[in-house]
Amino acid sequence: MDGKLKVGVVGVGYIGFHRAQKYQDIPEVELVGLVDPDPEVKEKAQTLEVPYFPSPAEIISRVDAVSIAVPTPQHFEIARDFLRRGKHVLLEKPITGMVSEADDLIRLARSEKVVLQVGHTERFNPIVEAMSGRVKDPRFFEIHRLSLFHDRGTEVDVVMDIMIHDLDIVLELVPSPIKQVVSIGVPVLSPLVDIANARIEFENGAVANLTASRVSLKRMRKIRVFQIDGYLSVDCERQEGVYCRRVNADDGGSSEHKIEVETLEVKKRDALAAETQGFVDAVRGKRPPRVGGEEGKRALALAERIIEGFKQSISALEGLNNHPYLFTWMNRAAGPNGSKS
Repeated sequence: MDGKLKVGVVGVGYIGFHRAQKYQDIPEVELVGLVDPDPEVKEKAQTLEVPYFPSPAEIISRVDAVSIAVPTPQHFEIARDFLRRGKHVLLEKPITGMVSEADDLIRLARSEKVVLQVGHTERFNPIVEAMSGRVKDPRFFEIHRLSLFHDRGTEVDVVMDIMIHDLDIVLELVPSPIKQVVSIGVPVLSPLVDIANARIEFENGAVANLTASRVSLKRMRKIRVFQIDGYLSVDCERQEGVYCRRVNADDGGSSEHKIEVETLEVKKRDALAAETQGFVDAVRGKRPPRVGGEEGKRALALAERIIEGFKQSISALEGLNNHPYLFTWMNRAAGPNGSKS
């Protein structure tokens, strides 16, 4: 592809605006404009000195690629329209609201020979990359992703909102089918589940225990991985971590072992910027997308299994109909929908 890559951003909330800023920092990209039905986005467009468009139809013929950061129920229709026109798409997580929709987008991207990348930004976190390079046959994961409460993103439950980042990471590190999923979730400040725990058992014996909350008093983004020869602990927020591994004691043939602690040295960076550059590189043909449509669908399918487990666990609680949040959530939990985190 010769010349600058012409890119538009559809959906200019928190993530969409920051994504647009990252595109402007890439010399080989021309940010063609921002798309959003909210007329107040005109001010954001003026800040970036790019045109504003109220609908995707007005920009589709002007771009080579597009980032889509609209509420999840709109993912499928908007991404489909751009893919049909042969445009490359970076679609924020989750890929779609239903696995069947994800399948359709994947098939369409293949037929049009364009890039479909899903915005699982944590994969581009340098400490996650360092951890992943040292994981070998993991046996147990303990993961906590906790956030303070805010109104943004509450149209979806906490699994689709923030846990899905960790589901994607675990699925990438465990090359085994899932055997069983046990989950429980509770609404606290919104009609949908705000705090959840999921235990995922794989056929190879690995187990992942994940907790996600958006009603915590402090933020936490920690991943702990236990394997035969050691233990990894990383803080995704601080981009710091350690690798504690077993080594043979150097004492003349003793069978005893000692623990060696390695600090994971990484160059801290903006994961969103790295992900955006990765999409541009994929469109340029330099490398395949790190998180393509198949990986996005894989995380979505597991999220759906976890959400289905909520229904089973909550239905066992006494006095369900007397709890307004639980009752409302049960009526709305038939399918995922919502907005960007």
